Amino acid sequence: MKPLENRIAVVTGASRGIGAAAASALAAAGAHVITVARSAEALEQSARAIEAAGGVCTPFPADITRPDAVAALAKMVGERFGRLDMLFGNAGALGGVLPVTGIDDAVWQATFAVNVTANFLLLKALDGLLRRSDAGRVLFVSSGAAWKANPRWGVYSVSKAALEVLARTYAAEVADTPVKVMLLSPGPIRTGMRAEAVPGEDPNTLKTPEDLAPHIVRLLSPDWPHTGKIYDFPAGGVVKNPGVPQAMDAGA
Repeated sequence: MKPLENRIAVVTGASRGIGAAAASALAAAGAHVITVARSAEALEQSARAIEAAGGVCTPFPADITRPDAVAALAKMVGERFGRLDMLFGNAGALGGVLPVTGIDDAVWQATFAVNVTANFLLLKALDGLLRRSDAGRVLFVSSGAAWKANPRWGVYSVSKAALEVLARTYAAEVADTPVKVMLLSPGPIRTGMRAEAVPGEDPNTLKTPEDLAPHIVRLLSPDWPHTGKIYDFPAGGVVKNPGVPQAMDAGA
């Protein structure tokens, strides 16, 4: 029996990069993966690849910044499965590389809509389904940018900092349930967003989404013990204190 056999997972931003790699890895581990992204065509392509490899996938094209789209996702999951075991909130936006004072108002709002508000909407809509699982797991993608405050990464950094507080607050609120909530700091990964953020960088020097995917499976597995913390992929462990990646939990 596969380790995630009969488990139900929702993966956002699943049409490419980290999301697509995570969806494939979760399906390979036995999960029924519901892949979410705006592009129906890209989702269908990734679903065919997952199914060709023996996995099970349900593509669900949606703009998760829209409350009605998230409500429709929750309704589908509830009616079809009755619970949700894993939520991987991976969808994200960079918002450009500009000084804080040079960021367009609309870009600021759109970046927060993807990086923060969409995940808030997902938690609201899917909370009841996660609580019905015997081991609900939630994982959001953050970044070292949330605490480094690098110049010209303002909207991305601020939105990821807000996401971290959202996730840790929710973790505290479900601490007396089987639901556990983690954040993932992937570090430099070979994705389109990384290429946009750091132009001229040699992508062959970077880890790939496929390198990261087994760690995502581990963080979403029923036996994952931690909650309200950050898993730092480059360091290979759980961060005790946000902003201090050197402070690792022993044995994480």
